[in-house]
Amino acid sequence: QVQLVESGGGLVQPGGSARLSCAASGIRFAGNTMGWYRQAPGKQRELVAEGTSGGSTNYADSVNGRFIISRDNGKNTMYLQMNSLKPEDTAVYYCSVRVLGGIFWGQGTQVTVSS
Repeated sequence: QVQLVESGGGLVQPGGSARLSCAASGIRFAGNTMGWYRQAPGKQRELVAEGTSGGSTNYADSVNGRFIISRDNGKNTMYLQMNSLKPEDTAVYYCSVRVLGGIFWGQGTQVTVSS
């Protein structure tokens, strides 16, 4: 059974930083495409950052240069380092693993950027 568990969300001041973690069981990040998505109230879920098995990364224009996606294969955990956070980054953040035929999701973690 595949399980993805996010952690690290919370309240952050504008300009601050936070790191999200996603621990996986039942699946390996290595060899698969991993990703972070977010969904703000009233909006569709959107891709924030993606990392392929080959090591390439892609970022949404809105976070490029501020967010970094990474993984620790030994811990089977992926991360999203978020810097220079803005109020518009407020959303529920979901980690994902894409495999042939489908995608697995975590339960989501709330990130609120506010003073």
